[in-house]
Amino acid sequence: MIHRLLPFVLLAGCATHAEPVLIAGPVDARPADQTYAQEDARLLAFLDAAFDAQSALSPEQLTSLGSRQDYDRLGDYTLESGDAEMQLAERQLAQMRAQFDPARLGASARLSYILFEREVERRREDDRFRAYGFPVSTNGTPAGSIPVFLINQHRVETVADARAYIARLRDSERVMRETVAVMEQQAALGIVPPAMVFAPATADARSILTGAPFASGPDNPIWADFQAKVNALDIPDGEKTELLGDARAALTGPFRNGVETLIAGIQALEPRADGNNGAWSLPDGDAYYANRLAAYTTTDLSADQIHTIGLEQVAAIRAEMEEVRREIGFTGTLEEFFAALRSDPAYKYPNTAEGRERYLEEARALIASVMALAPQYFERLPEAALEVRAVEPFRQDTAAVAFYNRPAPDGTRPGIFYVNLADMNQVNRIQTDAIAAHEGAPGHHFQIARAQELQGIPKFRRFGGYSAYTEGWGLYSERLADEMGVYTTPEQRFGMLSLQMWRAIRLVLDTGIHAKRWSREEAIAYFRANSPNSERDMAKEVDRYINNPGQATSYMIGQLRIAELRDRAETELGPRFDIRAFHEAVLGQGALPLDTLETQVDAYIARIKQQS
Repeated sequence: MIHRLLPFVLLAGCATHAEPVLIAGPVDARPADQTYAQEDARLLAFLDAAFDAQSALSPEQLTSLGSRQDYDRLGDYTLESGDAEMQLAERQLAQMRAQFDPARLGASARLSYILFEREVERRREDDRFRAYGFPVSTNGTPAGSIPVFLINQHRVETVADARAYIARLRDSERVMRETVAVMEQQAALGIVPPAMVFAPATADARSILTGAPFASGPDNPIWADFQAKVNALDIPDGEKTELLGDARAALTGPFRNGVETLIAGIQALEPRADGNNGAWSLPDGDAYYANRLAAYTTTDLSADQIHTIGLEQVAAIRAEMEEVRREIGFTGTLEEFFAALRSDPAYKYPNTAEGRERYLEEARALIASVMALAPQYFERLPEAALEVRAVEPFRQDTAAVAFYNRPAPDGTRPGIFYVNLADMNQVNRIQTDAIAAHEGAPGHHFQIARAQELQGIPKFRRFGGYSAYTEGWGLYSERLADEMGVYTTPEQRFGMLSLQMWRAIRLVLDTGIHAKRWSREEAIAYFRANSPNSERDMAKEVDRYINNPGQATSYMIGQLRIAELRDRAETELGPRFDIRAFHEAVLGQGALPLDTLETQVDAYIARIKQQS
């Protein structure tokens, strides 16, 4: 498995349906059934120990979880590291099956048993394609992700912590060499990144070597971060000087050598790139893409079925857009309105520091409005704080338009909604609020941070996830924010619809690129015809889909299932439907495969009916 500097995420469950497990309410809101309590507690301990053993294979994950174990190391970035991960998972599955009988477990523990089984089975399926993920892409490189990791997650509270930071700077040279080796192994198998990857990936790597101590000018972000952290320590000045000297040497020596090795490896591979083709062009590419769709959607939907759903959703959302366009008073066609939104200064922020700050202020204001209204829509809110930040300049070339980073479990790091403000001329102001709703509140923060805070369920469920569920909730939240009344103008509602359209387009383009052999240019043209997104954002998005087959389909597939389940609950419960209780049924067990989520919502409906 190719490591990424992110917390452990379970991206998928089996596409087949599991045995139904009915849970009447949130697991942390009711006492355990005493009939099963002892076995449930034993399974919880087993699964948490299993999670800890898996986490121990990744020093970055340990740090993300608040541990200082292996604090002076980075992970194993070789393809061969997947052997140890897979073998451990298989041993743990065999041990669980040997030691526990699902029939002797309570409902919540039985669900954990089934989900753990499904996760290992999913890993087994995915392991066939271990070599297929690009370690260097338009989505980022280790030259960018390691600094982000150190700046945001490596705390320095002692001299030992500072020395561990320096050790990780040195260790990054190994990581870069291993990444180049993986790229060479992949190329030998006929797996080479698309041509459009190489320029931004090279720029991403080069940008981290700018500024002091590498050259004249302002301090490099890593150097500035380390200085700030060391200078905050209550230690003698001489000791600070020694630490800073060692860090400077690590940066200008091993770290720079590693980045330069990575750049050379990228440049050596570039002549072997053959266009910007989808997964179909890879060895056994059709099977690989089917695997990715099953993993990311937690369904058995085919590429053709997903493509059709996408076309239907694009048509339906266009009809909604037409209504709001007329409400706004724009007399031209929808396509002409899209063009106006891309070019009219009235829909832009100034491309200045003040313009960037205005974006952040408006995003924070939207989140504050949601927080004020949230108790009317949710039984429980996350305890972790939520911050809005701009993406650091050194990774703007490869960072996504917007994304969420989970908080630290111990509260030392907030949830962070990041937004890429590289070029404010390319930022569409009408989308600010819906993006904040998706990435912040009531979107990812209300689901991911809340899941971490659940009690009585194992760590692999608290810190894991399923893309269709997680991104489906984020997309559902964009419309929920409208229902909550935080969009107060038709322009804001059109912005929300433009984001809904964005995700509908993803269904069409992801399947078009990877199964129907659409070109990059065809994909961008379809995007342009149906969206007001900027040219920069459209190109970055299409490149993202090419680099990461299947992931883009998870958003709308998940949202449609959540919306369908809500419609079912409202229809069957009538006046007994309570939006707060429905949201608790969706969120109260953490992330779930979509078929399991359906089972939980059905249990909630049955429980309310029984109470009447």
